[in-house]
Amino acid sequence: MIKGLRPLLRRSTYAGALFAFGGVLASLPLLSLALLPALAWRSAPESVQFVVALLVWGALIGLVGLARTTRRVLVLSARRLLGVALPEPVAVGTSTRPPAGSAATGTVPPRADRWRTPLWLLLHVAVGWTGALAGGVLLFAGLTLPGGWLDAEAGLSLFGRTARVSGGWESWAVGLGCLLLAAAVCAGVTKVLRWTAPRLLGPSSAERLALAAERELRLAERNRLAHELHDSIGHTLTTTTIQAAVAGELMATDPVAARAALRSIEESARAALEDLDYVLGVLREREAETAPARTLADLPELLDRLRHAGAIVEPELSGDLTQVQGTLSRAAYRILQEGLTNAMRHGAGGPIEVRVTATPEALEVGVVNAAGGGGGSAVDTRTGSPSGASERPDRRSAFPTSGHGLPGLAERVRLLHGEFDAGPDGPRRWRLAVRLPVRLPA
Repeated sequence: MIKGLRPLLRRSTYAGALFAFGGVLASLPLLSLALLPALAWRSAPESVQFVVALLVWGALIGLVGLARTTRRVLVLSARRLLGVALPEPVAVGTSTRPPAGSAATGTVPPRADRWRTPLWLLLHVAVGWTGALAGGVLLFAGLTLPGGWLDAEAGLSLFGRTARVSGGWESWAVGLGCLLLAAAVCAGVTKVLRWTAPRLLGPSSAERLALAAERELRLAERNRLAHELHDSIGHTLTTTTIQAAVAGELMATDPVAARAALRSIEESARAALEDLDYVLGVLREREAETAPARTLADLPELLDRLRHAGAIVEPELSGDLTQVQGTLSRAAYRILQEGLTNAMRHGAGGPIEVRVTATPEALEVGVVNAAGGGGGSAVDTRTGSPSGASERPDRRSAFPTSGHGLPGLAERVRLLHGEFDAGPDGPRRWRLAVRLPVRLPA
């Protein structure tokens, strides 16, 4: 019994009843307008006048429910007073062009969806009036019956028998029962509205498709930003870690080379900050500045940073790389950046071969490095030759890996309709090879 009384003691029950009674108050101006046709038709019977007024009243309520603002107000009120999780209404109209790969946005909502809000508003008003009348009568009886206040008395006739309560302890018991019934009416009204709100005020079928398309676009954008962060920031942290180790080893013996390594760290960090600022701006949903465009034109700078970090880089470039523009050039740069980062992190030292071949049909990029547990040697930043290999241990080891690099590259290549291959190339070499078509297939 105590469990059954719990809903009557919750504040949310009476907040929901307040929401229902708000519909009663909002419908009163429409009721006065609905009475005008009935009053003008004085020759009609009272029952006909009542039906006419009721029909006109319902039609006016339905018309108000067709307004988009009405639904937004109802959704906001239902979230606050009913405690129902309802998303914001999504504008679905014929003027919106659907995004690529999605037919959700830009469709006209079906006729049944357009009438869901008017139906809810009619139900809201009907339930509100029923609850207000029943609850008001019970509340009045519960307050006036005990002790015969205001000379109130109650009577019940059933099967030819009549029972009356006008005073004594019976009046107190009946009054308490009326108050409990009034609270139960509030609980019932709240439960009905909570059950119907998600079904009538919740997203329609067209809105669900539009929301799914919006989430898909947002997820794709976040995945793209995650790839950008992984490629740019991951590469910078790898090279700066190695460059810092080299600078520390050369500080006493070769200050000029140490200062060169520190300058390279500064340049790498500045470029990484530009990428990070852009990505954070997009994630914070503010208008971000233009994205830093790293293309194949920036490849020499990338290779110089690796040389300052102590790597031996052997580039092999063929074809007119200046003809590679736009998305293809940016993708090729990121692919090479990730391949070189992996070579620095997990390679066994030795030369890193970088191959870029541009033809009218395709762009081929690749990175080949030694694999295994061998040690590498640092490089003299002034001459480009190995320096002090026997005196300084190799610092390019024990880098953590997320496992997202190669899958991210494969996804990037797939979106560009290219070919991706990564794996062992012989017993002690690792090869990354990508072929990107210059012209996308129709």
